[in-house]
Amino acid sequence: MYKKYSVIGLMSGTSLDGVDLAFCEFEYENEWTFKIRFAKTYKYTQKWQDLLRNITQVNEQYLIEIHKELGEYYGRLIQSFCQEYQIIPDFISSHGHTVFHQPDIGITLQIGSGESMARITHMKVINDFRSKDVKLGGQGAPLVPIGDLLLFSEYDYCLNLGGFSNISYQENDRRMAFDICPMNMPLNELARSVGKEYDQGGQMAKEGLINIELLEKLNSLAYYQKPPPKSLGVEWYNSSFKNLLNEKRILTQDVLRTVVEHVSIQISNATKQKTQGKILVTGGGAFNDFFISRLRQHCNLEIIIPDPILVEYKEALIFAFLGVLRVENKNNVLSSVTGASDNHCSGVIHNP
Repeated sequence: MYKKYSVIGLMSGTSLDGVDLAFCEFEYENEWTFKIRFAKTYKYTQKWQDLLRNITQVNEQYLIEIHKELGEYYGRLIQSFCQEYQIIPDFISSHGHTVFHQPDIGITLQIGSGESMARITHMKVINDFRSKDVKLGGQGAPLVPIGDLLLFSEYDYCLNLGGFSNISYQENDRRMAFDICPMNMPLNELARSVGKEYDQGGQMAKEGLINIELLEKLNSLAYYQKPPPKSLGVEWYNSSFKNLLNEKRILTQDVLRTVVEHVSIQISNATKQKTQGKILVTGGGAFNDFFISRLRQHCNLEIIIPDPILVEYKEALIFAFLGVLRVENKNNVLSSVTGASDNHCSGVIHNP
């Protein structure tokens, strides 16, 4: 049976570099295929950057207000995106912005009210893809693996280099996936500490020296010994990872160089199950040339970096696809990767 959907996927990453919007077309005829027709990143205004960076400090009532306001902000962005590209999607599928992610105590929260977005855009909105999984005893993450399985099955591994690095792969008849380690979050914070938005191409890291003591401490973090399913959140990053970087005065370029080495080693460890094969690399970190060169040194798989649109917008694409599966009432979250009691169909639908 032939099916076709046009969807706007919305993604806001932990590194706060902006709101990714991707207008995607999905067709089904024995298997799913996709095209990213138009895509654009809207940088957060300074107001929103400051608010979201300190969001965990606000009280509950203010958080509810911000949730509503952020939904309105996303709605206006979507309106201007639709006007610019003269498009009318079937619906919007939104990841929102993660505030809390502590699945071990049953908490996950993504803000950016779907109700507000639906009201402003006059379109159907699907969001809140994580909380049902947490209620079913899962990690609420990662959610991308179902898209990797159905849209990118030709690759042995799908690696995403965002605020955190995460990976997904097939093991026998089960999809496996987990967060590996921090990636752009520490690299961008370190670059900002010396007045740069990010370390372009990894140039600063390239000039630094590895601090062996710091590298050993990072590689010894308990999280890396845990078996999947497992996921990382900002809370863990702040309490376990970031404090190691600040322990004593090391030149920023040396810390950058050490983090690059650490991430390369951890990704290599995470892909040891296969001695040959192809790894699809997407997310902002794919543009970090120095990091990719170190990854190639540590990892013996063929590293494929696709066209820049897919590098930047694969997560927005897959969140659009999660919405398609929700509308189809098909499973879009895999218990093998989240640890939930069952595969299930997740996402809350808001009609305008």
